[in-house]
Amino acid sequence: MKRFATAFALFALICTPALAQDGSQISRVQSGASCSGCNLFQADLAYRDLPNVNLSGSRLRQADLSLATMNGANLSSCDLSVANLFGARFTGVSFRNSNLRDANLVGAYFGGADFTGADLTGAILSGAELAEARGLSQAQLNTACGDASTELPAGLRIA
Repeated sequence: MKRFATAFALFALICTPALAQDGSQISRVQSGASCSGCNLFQADLAYRDLPNVNLSGSRLRQADLSLATMNGANLSSCDLSVANLFGARFTGVSFRNSNLRDANLVGAYFGGADFTGADLTGAILSGAELAEARGLSQAQLNTACGDASTELPAGLRIA
């Protein structure tokens, strides 16, 4: 009986899908298609022009969005933890309730972006342009890192 249980457990483990990236979903997004709720773990979206793409609820953990242009995109409720957003443009993008823990936002532009409820714990905001961002609170910024070149809305500061 013990041997059967071990064999069954091994079979179940082999047949259970991993939480790794989904190559077909990544390819769709790379070509500009929306993909709400997709698994885009470690996706390479660097240098892509992806206006108005809807990736709400997607897993973009450790994704590379460096120097991408995603104006008007919906990135609400996304897992963008440890993602690289270096130098990207996010005009009017919704980051509502998204996880940006330990993400690299260095030098990125966020004109009119909405950060309501976003988790910025450990996010690196050095040189980021957030002066016109909405929904940012001092509590969020207290958990992030930045420098004198980080542009913030009036009345907010970063350590």
